[in-house]
Amino acid sequence: MPIDRIEIFVTQLPGRLQRTFSSGSYDTGPPEQLLGKPVLVKIHADGVVGVAQVRPISPGHFVADTVHSVVAAIRDIYGPLLIGRRLADFEANDVLMSSRLAGNPAARAVLDIALHDALGKALGVPVHDLIGGRSNDVIPLEWSVSLYDDAQRIVDDARRATDEFGIRVLCIKAAGREGWRKDVSNFAAVRAAVGPDVVIGVDPNTGWSVAESVLALDAMRDMHVGYCEQPVERRNLRGLAAIRAQARGVPIMADESLFTVQDAAALAHEGAVDVFCIKLYKVGGLTPARRMLAIADAFDIGINCGGLAVASQFEAAAAAHFCAAVPAGRTFGAAEFVFGAGVMGPDPLVADGGFTIIDGAVRVPTAPGLGLTLDEDALKRMTLLHVEVAA
Repeated sequence: MPIDRIEIFVTQLPGRLQRTFSSGSYDTGPPEQLLGKPVLVKIHADGVVGVAQVRPISPGHFVADTVHSVVAAIRDIYGPLLIGRRLADFEANDVLMSSRLAGNPAARAVLDIALHDALGKALGVPVHDLIGGRSNDVIPLEWSVSLYDDAQRIVDDARRATDEFGIRVLCIKAAGREGWRKDVSNFAAVRAAVGPDVVIGVDPNTGWSVAESVLALDAMRDMHVGYCEQPVERRNLRGLAAIRAQARGVPIMADESLFTVQDAAALAHEGAVDVFCIKLYKVGGLTPARRMLAIADAFDIGINCGGLAVASQFEAAAAAHFCAAVPAGRTFGAAEFVFGAGVMGPDPLVADGGFTIIDGAVRVPTAPGLGLTLDEDALKRMTLLHVEVAA
């Protein structure tokens, strides 16, 4: 099934989300602003239409893509390359894009996911059947708690997750202006509020030093810290390994350190982490994510599925299919796409097949492709920019 044409849409969001973490901010921007908005792609191939959506999270974060760079990369480079090529040639298409324009993981991801959605629809199978099958029917969700100066706001955010949605895994942002001792105090406040049965991890987003990481994890140990995500600078693999060696059983997770398959290999070689946090927009889609999964399997490294998927059921669905295909013994913690699974309200772009959170978890879609039906009228209403690539 050759690719006929590709459409690119920058769409509005139903609401604005603003969050804070040590290395920057997370802001979807005002309604009329392109920057901060998601990019939706349609891939047309012999009567089948594959749909995917990804929100580039820069500016204000560690991934270089912006909405403008994603649109330009697809319009000018990747889109023309893919016209006429087969849907099913995931590996060859990925190699071709790398050979012409390296990097740009968010642009690559939205195309790769749309290709999977299209082929799944053509074959009448869900995306997870194209990437290894379904090891997990139900995906538990993690709630990422924003970094606030006021500890009560942190507690309130955590309590909303547990009380309103039944979330059993929390990740508290850390490395604020008041230092690691304040992070420990915040952790203690949340632990006291949610009780002993909720898993609580901590994410400094590269904001701690090696020494601070060791001190903070020691101070949190009796409060049962569930894991520590990316405590130090992304290239400091020896520092990660040193923290892991002194963490006394607290799993260390790589996020900012993991963009490419080569990053995964380097982390494994250094013995730097216990867990890979794989975010599809960060690694370039399902195809490279599967390669990272193979490395993790070889080195006994767990897999955590990251990415907030803010207000996007399509982005959340792609993450859910990836989670479904991860072998049950390799999964770690819970998936982060809760913000795309309905907690910000209904996704107006979804006509049918959207998620429902029950007891802090969602079921994996089983309809063909991603399992969602696009509301075409809503897409027209919410489109801020539309570009088409054809032969």
